[in-house]
Amino acid sequence: MYDYFLGGTTNFPADRESAGKAMAAFPAVLVAARTNRQFMHRSVRRLAQLGMRQFLDVGTGIPTSPNLHEIAQETAPDARVVYTDNDPIVLTHAQALLRSTPEGRTAYAQCDAQHPELLLSAREVRETLDLERPVALSLIALLHFVPGERAAHDIVEHFKQALPSGSTLTVSHVTPDFDPGALARALEAYDAAGTPVQARTREEFTRFFDGWELLDPGVTVTHRWRPDTERDLSQVTDAEAACYAAVARKP
Repeated sequence: MYDYFLGGTTNFPADRESAGKAMAAFPAVLVAARTNRQFMHRSVRRLAQLGMRQFLDVGTGIPTSPNLHEIAQETAPDARVVYTDNDPIVLTHAQALLRSTPEGRTAYAQCDAQHPELLLSAREVRETLDLERPVALSLIALLHFVPGERAAHDIVEHFKQALPSGSTLTVSHVTPDFDPGALARALEAYDAAGTPVQARTREEFTRFFDGWELLDPGVTVTHRWRPDTERDLSQVTDAEAACYAAVARKP
C-alpha cells in the first residue's frame, strides 16, 4: 500500500484495493505517505552531512527509489546501510535492488522488528555494520504497526540500550492529534486489510526519545522537520501530514 501511495510499481491488486479504501476514508493519505517519504530523505541527508556513516533501516518495506541507501551514499559514498523487514516479498525485491549497489556497503536482512535482539545479531547486520561505532537507526512509519504501548517502547528501548554513544534514532509515526475522525476511518481500512494501526499522541511519541538529545527542530510534524524550502512547508497542512517526526542522538 505504501509503495502504491508513493507512485511505485511494486504493488498488487489486493494492495491497490485496500489503498483505495484508505484513500476514500482519508484522501490526504497520499500526501501523508509522500510527506513522510520526504522526511526520510531529508533526515538521512542531514545525518550523513553530520558525519553518520552507518545506517540501519528497520521495517523498510518494498524498496521504492530513491531509497535510504541512495540518499546516504549520494552524500557519503562510503556510507554503509542495512535494510531489515520480515516480509518475504520485500526480500525478493530488495535482493534485486541491491545487485546494483557497491558490494559490502548495502545489505538486507530478513528480521522481525519485534525481536530486536535477533535483528542486531543477524549475519548481514554484523558483516555490514560495526555496532561498536555510532549507527543511525531509522524506524520510519513502523511503530504504529506495533500495538500496545509497552511492546512498542520495549522495542525502542532495546535498540537504544544496544547502540553506542553517538548513535541516532529517527522515527515517524501516525498521530490522531489533528483530524482524529478522518484518521480513524483510514485506520479502519488498514484493519480490514489485516494490518492494524495504532496512532499515538505527541506525548506518546515523544516518549520514544527519553534520555536522548533531540536534534533541531525537535518533535514536529513530518513536513516541518527541516523543510528544504518555505514552499514545501506551505503546501501541506498538519492534518494532511498526520505524522510526527523527530531525530535524536545518544549522549
